[in-house]
Amino acid sequence: MKATLEPVPDTPDLEPKVKLTVQVEEVELEPAIAAAWKEIAKEVKIPGFRPGKAPRALMEKQIGSGYARAEALNRAIPEFYGEAIIENDVDVIAQPELDITDGEESGDVTFTAVVGVRPSINIAGYGSLRVEVPSPEVATEDIDAQIDRIRSQYGELEVVERAAASDDFVTVDISGTQDGEEVDGLTADDYLYRVGSGMIASELDENLLGASAGDVVEFTAEHPDPEQDDVDFRVVVKEVKERVLPELTDEWVAEATEFETVEQLTDDVRSRLAEGAENRTRGAVRTGVVTELTQLVDEEIPESLVSAEMSSQLQNVIMRLQQQGIGLDDYLRVIGQDQDDFLSGLKESAADGVKADLALRAVVAAEQIVAPEDEVDHAIEHMIGDADISLDDAREQLRRGGQLSELRSDLAAQKAIDWLVAHAEVVDPDGNAIDERFLQPLEHDHDHDDHDHGDHDHGDHDHD
Repeated sequence: MKATLEPVPDTPDLEPKVKLTVQVEEVELEPAIAAAWKEIAKEVKIPGFRPGKAPRALMEKQIGSGYARAEALNRAIPEFYGEAIIENDVDVIAQPELDITDGEESGDVTFTAVVGVRPSINIAGYGSLRVEVPSPEVATEDIDAQIDRIRSQYGELEVVERAAASDDFVTVDISGTQDGEEVDGLTADDYLYRVGSGMIASELDENLLGASAGDVVEFTAEHPDPEQDDVDFRVVVKEVKERVLPELTDEWVAEATEFETVEQLTDDVRSRLAEGAENRTRGAVRTGVVTELTQLVDEEIPESLVSAEMSSQLQNVIMRLQQQGIGLDDYLRVIGQDQDDFLSGLKESAADGVKADLALRAVVAAEQIVAPEDEVDHAIEHMIGDADISLDDAREQLRRGGQLSELRSDLAAQKAIDWLVAHAEVVDPDGNAIDERFLQPLEHDHDHDDHDHGDHDHGDHDHD
């Protein structure tokens, strides 16, 4: 098989197309023709032969070779097309228009494929991005708050003679009614409720703040189920309690935790918070440069790419919800969003994703960023895991499936982000420069299944 590639003239920059001219020798088509005859033999009735056993030569003499060749071409051309785009590294984003130009009846076969490819864009100013991220420094207040959360697990509730404040606990008799009838699940006696938790209704927290033992509060609030009518609440406050934390001493630390002293506990909390802050900052830096890069895209983007990305994101959402046993309609009802608003938000997210992808590809091209082959091999080995397959075989499978070039693109995009981070001005909310240790390139893990390349379709195409 031989293939030549040329751009299709007079196509919009936004929707470029290429034309592949593919020549297939007759001997390469023969396996497909033989397979077609095997299928035909199962249907053709020839005296003296069981179904599927008639010789090919006899069938050709009786019914001719045209039908078998047509079937073979219909099956084989999409496969040859797939091989051609892989060998020529064509980044297709649409179904091809296939047309047999020679050899439809006999001999070598020539066909053309006109197909849309991913457009390229130009980005200016990407080498001087400014990104603001949360400060990675761990404040003393953060450490104290985390230790207080640990202490609160061992706290005791004590009755207080004062008005309820946020995070206090109140014992209440609560009654929720609709048209005078009690509502199941919204009526209880001696119910212990944490003020500010928002567990029942925001109006409940608003009315309990400042309430004291003996007070009765009445209000109307939305039912937790948005499809239900509003509920009338009557709440009798019986007690106000506050959580009293244990004293922070070496003795308590030794008794309640794995550490012996307050200093050891504090050091551990500081270390854990610092690790979390560092990871969040690294992630925020990388997300931030991509977001800022996307803002530089002032060219239109193909609607076909946005639609494909939107469809991919929607399928991912539906699949995740199904894994949790939740339907999309139920999910939208829970989050209080109608389908039009949900799809509008999804389209906006898809458009941003397409812009980011095209922008990163532009940086890769402009800076001539290439993923070294040892990194490609490392990524493939990560994908293989414990599977019983060699690196070479896995690489060949990826190549034949058109995924090897996609993997290289993914790795190059990550390197482009590394480049952007290295050349960006990264500051905290106060304008202070972020320590360079948070700007070092990440050691990328590459689980290629996480990358959806649904716009690459190498087979099952009809031809004219």
